[in-house]
Amino acid sequence: MHGLWALSSGGLFGLGPGSSRAKWSWLPHADSDYIFAIVGEELGMFGAIALIALFIALAVTLIRLVREFPQPLTRVLIGGVFVWIIGQAFVNIAVVLNVLPVLGVPLPFISSGGSALVANFLAIGVVISCVRHEERYG
Repeated sequence: MHGLWALSSGGLFGLGPGSSRAKWSWLPHADSDYIFAIVGEELGMFGAIALIALFIALAVTLIRLVREFPQPLTRVLIGGVFVWIIGQAFVNIAVVLNVLPVLGVPLPFISSGGSALVANFLAIGVVISCVRHEERYG
């Protein structure tokens, strides 16, 4: 419930970057589990929608890559990265919106924590490597 309160307190345009009140008081794990609520509070509804649009753009790009690659291994690898990153984003946003219970899943590329960020960047790096390899030798 606290995630929805923080998300709604941002209004349309938000309180401004760094101006969140919820992350300093009553919102637990504001830097990881509830980071989408903080994005909504600081950047408003438009910032939250922009973040969702970026994840949708990543999803569309990964699905397009899965459909166009002829090698099954590459398709499975890119599909796995798609399910991993977009699934984490879906679960984190659903937790903030009270659709799912708190599961402790970070929001990819946004939540604090070095190991999750490094793993996400490595996964995207593998996808980029597959694309470059296909363009060079395909």
